[in-house]
Amino acid sequence: MEAISYPLRIPKNVIELANLRTKEEHVDKSTALRQFLYLGARDYVMELYQKGRISLGKAAELLDVSTFDILRLAKEHDYSGATGEQLKISRETAKSLII
Repeated sequence: MEAISYPLRIPKNVIELANLRTKEEHVDKSTALRQFLYLGARDYVMELYQKGRISLGKAAELLDVSTFDILRLAKEHDYSGATGEQLKISRETAKSLII
């Protein structure tokens, strides 16, 4: 993943959280802040995926992970990626292909 430098004003309470994380998890402050940023981005991407606004492949691309990782995250958040009606249609299609 390519990284770029970006000027950013960070709220004081987020810096305090990063300081706490540096002590608790033995990481430097920059790493803690990047982890916080990634967690927020991950939650947003998963929300977009859940709403059907982006595809599985796009979600994986945005987070720089595999599609299997996205499916694992969706499972952890109790999201199957399909509505009940979509699942019903998928089952019916699968049954017709088997016979």
